Amino acid sequence: MPELFGVPVVVLLGQIMLGLINGSFYAVLSLGLAIIFGMLNVINFAHGALYMMGAFITWILLSTVGINYWAALIVAPLVVGLFGVVVERLALRHLYKVDHLYSLLFTFGLALALEGLFRYIYGSAGKPYPVPEQLTGVFKLGFMILPIYRAWVIIAALLVCLLVWLVIEKTRLGAWLRAATENPSLVTAFGINVPLMVTLTYGFCVGLAGFAGVLAAPIYQVSPGMGSSLIIVVFAVVVIGGLGSVGGSILTGLSLGVIEGLTKTFYPSASTIVIFVVMAIVLIIRPAGLFGREA
Repeated sequence: MPELFGVPVVVLLGQIMLGLINGSFYAVLSLGLAIIFGMLNVINFAHGALYMMGAFITWILLSTVGINYWAALIVAPLVVGLFGVVVERLALRHLYKVDHLYSLLFTFGLALALEGLFRYIYGSAGKPYPVPEQLTGVFKLGFMILPIYRAWVIIAALLVCLLVWLVIEKTRLGAWLRAATENPSLVTAFGINVPLMVTLTYGFCVGLAGFAGVLAAPIYQVSPGMGSSLIIVVFAVVVIGGLGSVGGSILTGLSLGVIEGLTKTFYPSASTIVIFVVMAIVLIIRPAGLFGREA
């Protein structure tokens, strides 16, 4: 069996594939965070809780209403997105003109409140969610056996990230969003309702977190703490990619997932900190992040 650095190649390929699965979640979540920071200048600490909320809505829809996974892929992100619209309209928009610390503290408090609410109602134990019947089974790749559902997660995450990137970078709507970030007064002069655009953008970005929660439900146990255990890593991904960089967040999320997977092979005890080590190195060499712009 061929080896690389003393490790069988099939093992390395398997870890790369598993890393891509984690990286898919990092990419989708960091994408929403990057857009929110780039346009609203808000560090959205509630993103992990909204990811958890999307997973719980998926579980609730199936267990109480009988709505299946495919419908939940649409319904859950919409519900989370509408919740985000309400939060932005009622609270966040009043914090844009004050110190950024206030919006950070608000979203952090919102995350704690949502996590506490779901823990109070549903308890701390994880809730199992079955893999959709159409996505059961495995692919035999030779170097590993890959469950079909995990392959679907990678494909779905990549398609969503690519679509959002194309909208932001290649369409008139994306141009308006970027212009509103730089000069909202000028965009308003062209007759565009910038506050409404900001609200809808925030709702869409937290809807992405809800979408990631739907993808995660059949893989991880649906529990109130599932978002808090992931959000710190996702923030590190955004910082490494560059705050506000859409493409940087996607590429960094996928890459760091692979790096994390490979670290589990060569040095397992460092796999939980390797992303933060990379973040420290990047901040020393390039404080704006790999794809960020210098202030």
